[in-house]
Amino acid sequence: MTQTSGDTLNPEEVPAASRPSLIAEAQFPNVRPSPMRVADGTPTFIVPAEDLVAVVKYLKDSGFTLFEDITAVDWLPKEPRFQVVYHFLNLSTVQPIRLKVELPGDKPSVPSITGLFLGAGWFEREVFDLFGITFENHPDLRRIEMPDDWEGHPLRKDYPVTGPRRPNLPSNQFRPEGRSGLTLPE
Repeated sequence: MTQTSGDTLNPEEVPAASRPSLIAEAQFPNVRPSPMRVADGTPTFIVPAEDLVAVVKYLKDSGFTLFEDITAVDWLPKEPRFQVVYHFLNLSTVQPIRLKVELPGDKPSVPSITGLFLGAGWFEREVFDLFGITFENHPDLRRIEMPDDWEGHPLRKDYPVTGPRRPNLPSNQFRPEGRSGLTLPE
């Protein structure tokens, strides 16, 4: 295997024998192993957004009954810009698995898995709040960490480092406690 750039490998160079067979290739032909090497050895798969719920149901039925977490990555300026990353664990075999869903920078949206794992709702709200990724059919998709009137999504790479400008503050001052906190003196 030849390393092409950074931690990525050319997908054509990954031998079929070394690919994990945790997902039925015949049932999910569009799911592919991730070309990125992972230091922890967790089998990682790229899943199209439209197949996500079916793949998660398949994994749950196959013994991956512990949903661990969801997070996201902003790959700006690359396209697809976002990856939503899911972690599951099979408790009987202590086998982890990672799923990645690639989403475009313009109106990123992925189906919610709260119908299969109710606890995913909190994580989906966090990703929505901090990255602006919409989870279709989420029962209560609203901000969870930022104030309701907050503008933007702070973990996006194009978000201003100093946060959004507030009309009642000079540009050289900020409020460390949030929108209702005290202004720091110069």
